[in-house]
Amino acid sequence: MDGRILVPWEQNRDNAPASLTVEVFDGHGDPPPDVLDDVVFYVVPYGRDQRVDLIPRMPRLRAVQLLTAGYEHALPYLPAGVRLYNGRGLHDASTAEHAVALILAAQRDLFRWAEDQRSHVWQPHYTRSLADSRVLIVGYGSIGAAIEERLRPFGVTVVRLARRARPAEQVHGVDELHRLLPTTDIVVVVTPRTPETEGLIGAAELAALPDDALVVNVGRGPVVDTEALLAERGRIRAALDVTDPEPLPPDHPLWDAPGVLITPHVAGGSAAFYPRARRFVDEQLQRWAAGEPLVNEVAQGSG
Repeated sequence: MDGRILVPWEQNRDNAPASLTVEVFDGHGDPPPDVLDDVVFYVVPYGRDQRVDLIPRMPRLRAVQLLTAGYEHALPYLPAGVRLYNGRGLHDASTAEHAVALILAAQRDLFRWAEDQRSHVWQPHYTRSLADSRVLIVGYGSIGAAIEERLRPFGVTVVRLARRARPAEQVHGVDELHRLLPTTDIVVVVTPRTPETEGLIGAAELAALPDDALVVNVGRGPVVDTEALLAERGRIRAALDVTDPEPLPPDHPLWDAPGVLITPHVAGGSAAFYPRARRFVDEQLQRWAAGEPLVNEVAQGSG
């Protein structure tokens, strides 16, 4: 088929249909100008070197495939008429595992026990529990469903919330957020960053939560208002895989805020992700070669 395809892994080049011209680009450096001039399908590398900045330098580009569920970082670079696809579903298992790990670490004070171990201190105390908690999942989609599946065996009550209510699935709309917060023990934020979700969990929402509630953010940092969280001074605890700003500067007060546990945006990138992502790219290339629609298209104008 006419034009080049850039993929991040050699496996994808080796498994590609013979009719495709496929080259590997892992995000480091720049491909030669003649390669960029000829790219029609760009699978953006995963991780820190996503290089969405190269998109405007591809005049023949027809499709961009992200390996992240979030896509807002690519929208400013996307020319009119170029289709965008995301990695919805690829991170479900990894992100769900990490969310549950953060919840358990926060509820059972694992970070305190780690500090005691380093100090060779044996000082037992009884902790909070996950059992019998009421967990509100904000941004209930495929990752939210994966989190719920893993939480159910712990004996929790899960409440689902999305942008729009889906009564048949027992999903509340975001307009019910304030009604649900006062009876919530743990809020898990999975929603992407959009103009509507920035600051969704702000001062008023945190104030509505009961004392000692836990906010877990594995979505996007700006969905939780950092200044509002700091102003709670430990009344509301937090376990954050994403922060605002990000990366978090070394002198930022969030590092030392009481009741806050931080991981550096690693929820989605566990070992489980990579085999799934490689298989997914292989499948997309098969569809491309066959002239079939690709999956996970992001609607134009989303963001």
